[in-house]
Amino acid sequence: MYPDFFPWLRLEQTPGVGAVTARKLLTVFGLPEQIFACTFEQLAAEVGPRIAKALLQTPSPTFLALVEKTQKWCQQPNNHILTLADTTYPPALLEIPDPPIVLYAKGRLDLLSSRGIGVVGSRHATAQGIRNAELFSETLSHAGLTISSGLAAGIDAAAHQGALRGMASTVAVIGTGADIVYPARNRELAHAIAESGCIVSEYSLGTPAVASNFPRRNRIISGLALGVLVIEAAAQSGSLITARMAAEQGREVFAIPGSIHSPLAKGCHQLIKQGAKLVESAQDIVEELQLSLPKLKVLSDPAHKCDLFHEKIIPVTGLLANIAFDPTPLDTLALVSGLDMGCLNAQLLNLELAGQIEALPGGLYRRLA
Repeated sequence: MYPDFFPWLRLEQTPGVGAVTARKLLTVFGLPEQIFACTFEQLAAEVGPRIAKALLQTPSPTFLALVEKTQKWCQQPNNHILTLADTTYPPALLEIPDPPIVLYAKGRLDLLSSRGIGVVGSRHATAQGIRNAELFSETLSHAGLTISSGLAAGIDAAAHQGALRGMASTVAVIGTGADIVYPARNRELAHAIAESGCIVSEYSLGTPAVASNFPRRNRIISGLALGVLVIEAAAQSGSLITARMAAEQGREVFAIPGSIHSPLAKGCHQLIKQGAKLVESAQDIVEELQLSLPKLKVLSDPAHKCDLFHEKIIPVTGLLANIAFDPTPLDTLALVSGLDMGCLNAQLLNLELAGQIEALPGGLYRRLA
């Protein structure tokens, strides 16, 4: 006896059938069971002979093994498969041109239907970008907006971390199978999201990290949200793809400006020139969306965040990540790095000799590289 999702998975796994073709077939013929009951001629008239032949192929042993694997995965606590016909399928995704045929979700399904904001940005974020992502996401989460992002390193991970501390939690849209954590360093974060947030993917179980999957998953990040906030993005950043998809879906686009000297501000400035809303606070986003939400809990950069900052950022990115492209005072660098003055001055000298920073009058330092 095949599970209920069998015909949906068969449709999803048919070569040549993507989200757009699947939706066309479903519109013309009805549910997947009815599609597979059609004749070759009926199918070929809509999608051509090549796809029609693929649809009528007998399910392969590889596909049947995937069905069995998926059925076992669904039997585990908090694992779900959602199809376009399910009442729990995210209603916001039904508004986009190419909603996924099948969604694999791990965690709280209610978050997929809640009001939210997508937060995206560079994988190679600065320390200030990391703090902005955490603070904006935590503040918006406390205001009742679920944060969607992509579980990537940098801004994505920081957005999830901040949102988990808020009230409305977070949704991680991944570009692999729902049984795979990528990048591996975010394994602990992924487990936390699965516990109190939701991990969602359109890719079948076992799908590895393939570069082409990640830009495509971005339409789900924006599709789930009322708008997308971009925090630090280079001129050719993948975050700009998410912003473009958001605009095409009729979602709002927000961007945080940065230094004119910073390459990671170029993408945000480009978006602002194209009409994105320049934001300086979470309140700007709430006001632009004209939402009736609980009063914003305004967050500063409190001391308790320094522990996370020291543990997660300094060992990975080093002192350079804490030096902005705008002049930064020595006292500030001492505070955020946690280094004593002797060690700090030695590291600053090394960076200056390497041509990565510039020492300015008044005890100021500016990043060059």
